[in-house]
Amino acid sequence: MFRGNYPARVDDKGRLKVPADFKRRLDEVYGSQVYVTSKDGKRAEIYPLREWEKIEAKLAAIPSMNPAKKKFLDVTNYYGQMAEVDSQGRLLLPQLLRESANVTAEVVVLGAQTYLEVVNHDDFKAKLEAEPLSESDMAALADLGL
Repeated sequence: MFRGNYPARVDDKGRLKVPADFKRRLDEVYGSQVYVTSKDGKRAEIYPLREWEKIEAKLAAIPSMNPAKKKFLDVTNYYGQMAEVDSQGRLLLPQLLRESANVTAEVVVLGAQTYLEVVNHDDFKAKLEAEPLSESDMAALADLGL
């Protein structure tokens, strides 16, 4: 399980240094191969390959002509690339995604349970302030048993 927030930096070559706690989890549970993608072009998502393959297995059960499946595959393939975390904990973020999500310098790496999200630090902080967790959000979560 990936959880928490770790500030990080994307270097001039487009490499993210994966925070040590997340790197340790990758090493212990998943290995170095990951799939880097996005569902909206605003956040980079780093899936351990095993977790991404679970999504692919579910997609395989959906008819190929399903429009939602097609859109999902279009966007995740457009932004997506395989990557490998090197021995120093670095991985290359796809250039298209770096530019689209503005993850080119100071970033935040967030644990999202089975994958990691990488977002521009300033953009993310502004979004949190503009759209705080509301009472209606809490009520919706309570309805889901949380």
